[in-house]
Amino acid sequence: MAPDVARILIVDDDRAFRLSTAELLRDDGYAVVTVARAEEALDTLQSESFDLILLDLRMPGTDGMGVLEALRACGETTPILMITGFGTIDAAVRALHHGADDFLTKPLDPDVLSSRVAELIDRRPSARGVESSAVGGMVGRAPAMQAVFAAVRNVAGTDATVLITGETGTGKELVAQAIHDLSPRRGGPFVPVNCASVAEGLLESELFGHVRGAFTGAVRDKAGLFEAARGGTLLLDEIGDTSGSLQQRLLRVLQENEVTPVGSVKARSVDVRVIAATNRDLREAMTAGRFREDLFYRLNVFHIGLPPLRERRSDIPLLVETGLQRLRAKNRDFIRLSCSPLAMHMMRAYSWPGNVREVFAAVQSAAIHAGGERIEAQHLPAAIRGADDTENGVSRSERYRVETDESSEREAIRAALDDANGVRARAAQILGMGRTTLWRKMKQYGLASGDDDEM
Repeated sequence: MAPDVARILIVDDDRAFRLSTAELLRDDGYAVVTVARAEEALDTLQSESFDLILLDLRMPGTDGMGVLEALRACGETTPILMITGFGTIDAAVRALHHGADDFLTKPLDPDVLSSRVAELIDRRPSARGVESSAVGGMVGRAPAMQAVFAAVRNVAGTDATVLITGETGTGKELVAQAIHDLSPRRGGPFVPVNCASVAEGLLESELFGHVRGAFTGAVRDKAGLFEAARGGTLLLDEIGDTSGSLQQRLLRVLQENEVTPVGSVKARSVDVRVIAATNRDLREAMTAGRFREDLFYRLNVFHIGLPPLRERRSDIPLLVETGLQRLRAKNRDFIRLSCSPLAMHMMRAYSWPGNVREVFAAVQSAAIHAGGERIEAQHLPAAIRGADDTENGVSRSERYRVETDESSEREAIRAALDDANGVRARAAQILGMGRTTLWRKMKQYGLASGDDDEM
């Protein structure tokens, strides 16, 4: 068996379910062990390690809840996916609060099971879970990010000028740093400058340098950032915010590979790779006359566009786990830090206008509120919890129904009921659906017990 094959333990007294589920997961490339009783599971776990446990809630003798509690009490951190044909909201919430990582009801949709298993294995805090999908300081398994990683690797070995575009917080500087670190110039300096944060009158001096007497206060010659980056890489961040006169000077640098310090008539040759980044639409700026067309084509030799996080939601659990790992590594008080399934569900449903940067800030904030223990829904920032009826222009009902497949709808209903403390009228309001519709869907998804009265 290859050492990187994930191992799964299935614990279920239903033989047909064990066999069919094991076959499905083996087809997905996992190594699977099956047992029929809780006692067998506990014995097996004493001698073998697994990446995921599929655990039936209702079994003869010691039930799945007993196994779950026993494993968590002894410090077992393997992700646990609870499976049951008797899915009530009370059972789901109880299992989640006792340490289960997720909860599915029979009969299982094979595609949903495969997706959930892959996500839980990826979420496990291990080097394999993060580093296999990382380039530089970036992580991501979504196809859009895999395309970014491939582009970084392809262009790094060249000396081509690169234009990186994307919304604020998507990681443009990390991409530039990764290109530098993978390039033949990695032994030279990496010099980033935010063009929008330096006053226009000072930016030319910062970039090109100046000679003594060039302006009031210029008491000595000073080399600019182009010269400071000699032999390495210069990142011109927020290039779309530069003035027309500066754009003209930048164009000459790119054409001639030389700079002329402010106040001087003598050019100096520079050996530097230029990477530019912006959150603006430069083509629109060109049409409006705010950005030089000739400079655009000098910069846009190789383009890398970063997707916003809302377009790669499948990466949210990986980003959250990355944030947790970084906190665990930096602070011993966070060594037991984890995230509850309901908190993760809320983070997956959130729109993340601040993108990846906002994820890491939210994880750190929640970790502090949680005291370094398990992050629950109440520890999340108010915008993610949905403290108001709308957040960032997105209603609570829209955020709970980001996905349209049945499994995601079931999870949204479960989370809304938990958020509403089991009050169905309030859950219906959160979800933006009628009370009768909610009741019908609860029955459809096995989230209502037989003793419940119709609303």
